[in-house]
Amino acid sequence: MPSRNTPQDAAQSLLLPELAQKDAVRLAAVLLPLPLAGPYHYSVPEGLDLAPGDIVEVPLGQRRLIGVVWSLGGEPPQGTKLKSVLGLMPVPPMGEVLRRFVDWVAAYTLSAPGAVLRMALSVPAALEEPKTVTAYLPVEGMDFESLPRLTPARARVLRTLEGMPPLTPAEIAREAGVSAGVVRGLIDARLLQPVELSPRALGGRLDPTFTTPGFSPDQQAAAKLLRRAVAAHAYSATVLDGVTGSGKTEVYLEAVAEVLEGEGQVLVLVPEIALTPQMTERFSRRFGAAPLIWHSELTQAQRRTGWRSVAEGRSRVVVGARSALFLPFADLRLIIVDEEHEASFKQEDGVAYNGRDMAVVRAHLGAIPVVLVSATPSLESVVNADGGRYARVHLPERHGGAELPEISLVDLRADKPERHQFLSTALRDALKETVAAGDQAMLFLNRRGYAPLTLCRACGHRIQCPHCTAWLVEHRFRKRLQCHHCGYSTPLPEHCPSCGEADSLVACGPGVERVAEEVAALLPEARVLEMSSDTMTGPTAIAEAVGRIRRQETDVIIGTQLVAKGHHFPHLTLVGVVDGDVGLGGGDLRAAERTYQMLHQVAGRAGRAHKPGRVLIQTWQADHPVMQALADGERDEFVERELQERQQAGMPPYGRLAALIISGPDADAVDNLCRRIARSAPQIAEVRVLGPAPAPMALLRGRHRRRFLIKAAKGFALQPLLRDWLGALDVPSNVRLQVDIDPYSFL
Repeated sequence: MPSRNTPQDAAQSLLLPELAQKDAVRLAAVLLPLPLAGPYHYSVPEGLDLAPGDIVEVPLGQRRLIGVVWSLGGEPPQGTKLKSVLGLMPVPPMGEVLRRFVDWVAAYTLSAPGAVLRMALSVPAALEEPKTVTAYLPVEGMDFESLPRLTPARARVLRTLEGMPPLTPAEIAREAGVSAGVVRGLIDARLLQPVELSPRALGGRLDPTFTTPGFSPDQQAAAKLLRRAVAAHAYSATVLDGVTGSGKTEVYLEAVAEVLEGEGQVLVLVPEIALTPQMTERFSRRFGAAPLIWHSELTQAQRRTGWRSVAEGRSRVVVGARSALFLPFADLRLIIVDEEHEASFKQEDGVAYNGRDMAVVRAHLGAIPVVLVSATPSLESVVNADGGRYARVHLPERHGGAELPEISLVDLRADKPERHQFLSTALRDALKETVAAGDQAMLFLNRRGYAPLTLCRACGHRIQCPHCTAWLVEHRFRKRLQCHHCGYSTPLPEHCPSCGEADSLVACGPGVERVAEEVAALLPEARVLEMSSDTMTGPTAIAEAVGRIRRQETDVIIGTQLVAKGHHFPHLTLVGVVDGDVGLGGGDLRAAERTYQMLHQVAGRAGRAHKPGRVLIQTWQADHPVMQALADGERDEFVERELQERQQAGMPPYGRLAALIISGPDADAVDNLCRRIARSAPQIAEVRVLGPAPAPMALLRGRHRRRFLIKAAKGFALQPLLRDWLGALDVPSNVRLQVDIDPYSFL
């Protein structure tokens, strides 16, 4: 929880009591990127003109920190002198919309404003004066045709550069199709002269007229509606709902084109960085250049240049993960949230927020349109569309005449795999037929590693992470056991850690590595590609794997959720879901919704081109509503049933939830705080406080965890109640109390 100190209390800590206040002083309230309750006050020195949004350097104790001027003016405390602003940073000011957004997110999530600001000032190096870039031109007036011993490669470089702007050595080599050594040789020979330039925008110049897509009537109507929303220069929210393969991306790129034809910037949010390579490809195909990419895998240099390029308005389009919402756009005109239903948009560490919901808020504050895109929209978006708060555009057919795949259930109670195997007879036969026909198949299992559990057949001991309430996952090819929650790893033991029995440890259940082993035995000649976060380390590796699949250099793809969405594999005709029941248990409010969305998405990878596709889902619960809805193609009926159940239970989107997560290394200290929280819980008819109870993940990274769940009517304002209730508590320094408004995960 944020400190209970007020901004005025915080200002007092910066006073120098030994210095008397003689003259009136100009004041600046500066918000610092620290978990503090509000801005600190500083005096503004003579000759320094400041405005709200200016990014400044200020003292804090013995440190010098960067902050943002949140407001100006006010009366200083009597008889004292404030510390002074040290200087103005050479960077564009933070715009009013972003400042209001920071305040809104802080108030909604009950976070310290400075903690939210830290996400907007995530690249401190970008606030310094940017270094120039050295580019090169041919020496002016040089007749290179008459030069002696001019190699063909060097001549090609010089001819290529005729009439072109200055380029960096890497750009010259790429444009001329030569090695870096050829360019370096020309520089050393002084045939190219250096020119110092300001850093360019990352990503190229996107041309809205580079290609003209061919649309079906439904796509044309949808694209026209989105273009009108952009042209209106006002807030609107639209759900772009279309079956997998219906061309949703191509449609919303028309809204991007509308922005590019004028001024302004576009933000496209994707739930995972694995999707950025294909987005780069689609933008390049439509606009002739790539957008700026923003995610956690970028180098510091890329983040520094990218952040500043966005702030200065030089990068027109950004494709990024949820953190891109806090970039300092100079003139943001459109936000698109692709795969808006994805749980990955929810951040649970630090400031807990949902990127999709905050995208709608930022669009509303900036009076710009937001487009929420999905083949399986979230129930929240469905209710908002049905209630008229969002517009809705539906694309009912696949692009180019492709048919939706036929989905069949494999009831594992009737078609049990052989001992030590995990593929049913039906799925094994389908794999053989597909590969024999020269087509591609995909097997989906959302479990990394070889096996999710290792136990001793002598004493029954299960090997658990010492820091988490989780079994260690076996990674056989690395001969290690690993926790996928905290990263703990240990070699695979030869003896049982409990009873000491040798050769008694057995792997239980399948992960993608074990399925790959079974496929290799079934189809020894097939080319098998395993795709998980263990084997695909970063967007570049994913892009290379996708290229191999499209070039038909692999026959069977075995993967986790990395392969479930967004990809277009024209030769893929079979999708097999190894365990469709993963995710249905555990009592999670959204278990059925999430499972349906995931399986619907992965099924949509099949039959996206001229060949029909088929999907086999292995399940022990063939009569479950999720499985029946998938097999019958009854998406809307499934959604309606889910909504009815949520409404009867008063659960979101028809009710409000908040979670309290109390954690610490000392279980007694955690439990003591929980008892005090429970004793002071508000007694209000519209609110139910459930808990405390051990979290399903009761130990995580060495911290004991307890949870409360607060349930309220939809219109009830939870934040003021939580602020008053929890603000009165004295939280020990070794215990963390986190508030999660609108929780997505219940672990």
